[in-house]
Formats: sequence, C-alpha cells, structure tokens
Amino acid sequence: MSSRHTTAIAGSLVAASFSAVMILSFPAGADDQGSGSSLGGKVVDKAPAGVKVTTLLPKKISVDNSSKNTAITATVKNEGTKDSGTLRLLVVGFGGLTVTNVQGCSEIPKKDLPPGSNSGFNCAVGHLAAGKSTSYAVDATYDLSKEGKICLPVRTGDGKKTYWQQGPVPFGTTNPSPNAPATPLLLGTDNKPVAPGGDQLPRTGVGSDVLPLGAAGAALIAVGAAGLRWSRRRPLEQQG
Repeated sequence: MSSRHTTAIAGSLVAASFSAVMILSFPAGADDQGSGSSLGGKVVDKAPAGVKVTTLLPKKISVDNSSKNTAITATVKNEGTKDSGTLRLLVVGFGGLTVTNVQGCSEIPKKDLPPGSNSGFNCAVGHLAAGKSTSYAVDATYDLSKEGKICLPVRTGDGKKTYWQQGPVPFGTTNPSPNAPATPLLLGTDNKPVAPGGDQLPRTGVGSDVLPLGAAGAALIAVGAAGLRWSRRRPLEQQG
C-alpha cells in the first residue's frame, strides 16, 4: 500500500470521526464469524439497502504477563440480504494495546496513523455475500500499566464511506494479577493498571461511546480534509 493510500485512509477516517464517530482496520480469512460481541459498535455512513455490516470482538482475551503478548480475533460480517460490495477493515490500537500484526494486512506507517493511536493495519476484505463473514487473527501486546483500546472501522473499498465502526472500545480488568502467568481482560472494561499508583495514571482516551480524538479540534479537520483530497485525487484500488 502506498503512503498516499494510507494517508487517504487515515485522513478521511479522522474527518468522519470528528463529525460524529471515528473510523479506523485485516485480510480476508476463512468464512468464520466466530463468537464475539459488537459492543461499542455504531453505524457511521448509511449502507445501501440490503447491506448491514457489523464487526465482532472476543468478549475475553488473555495477556501473557511475561511477554505482554495477546491474540484477538476480529470478525467482519454482512448481516444484510445483498452483497456488501468491496470492503476494507482497519484495526487500530490505543494506549496500552498495540497491534503488532494482522494476518494478510498492510501496516499503516506511524506518520499516517490517526492522532491518539499507536498502531494500525489496513486490510482488504473484498466482497461479503449476504449472511457471510470473515475473521482475522490479530497479534497485539498489552502494557498492563496502562489502559488499552482497539477500534475496528469497516469502510468501502475506495475509502469514501464507513458503514460501521466498533470502538475505540477498551479491554481491561478491575482485578490485576501481576504474579499470575496471564491476566484475563474483558471487552468493555476499563483497565485498572497493575503498577503501584496506577490509579493516578492519566486515562488513555475517553469512554467507548466517544472518540478519543474529539478534543483535537481544528487539527483534525485539517488532517481529515487532506485525506479526503487524497481520496478524491487517487481512489484506493479495489481489492476483491
């Protein structure tokens, strides 16, 4: 993926987030919707009649206390009655949660990440037939001394519209267990930092129903406008 393409994705995503909800992405895998939750998800741009795109995240993940590694399954689903058209998924990490790899997806360069995020991947999902879904294996690390969130926006192939966005939604625990081999984290739970005095640490973002980028103001509008210009001048190639 070129820098211009990733700039278009990040920029227009930020513009959409400032106006209502933020939009943020992993390659198509097997047709497996898995088990999960759409907690923190919302419609951004209206999809065509018969198309209903959603995403799912696991209700529970586990962080290895030694390596800080964790694994997340992200699922994109078309619950409608018609083909979705070409889709893209963005997978973006915030705070203590850093996305290190999404199978088959392209990493978004640091300079093109939306403000407030620390990592991100852009994935070409392609078409989803009615009732079909695609799941992706997401590798991540989680610094349990911080709060961490993830965001899954689902966009059209050309990046001009975002049909759905889940998050930024937190994974966390209110009962840290630093001496255990692993710490279980629950979706929709703000993390209580393990480190001494962790309760005094600054929060990494706001509630899951509000974008953490809202306070950026004019800067976001400028970045979003630039992204939209890139999108109009050189649309993202369609990937099936």
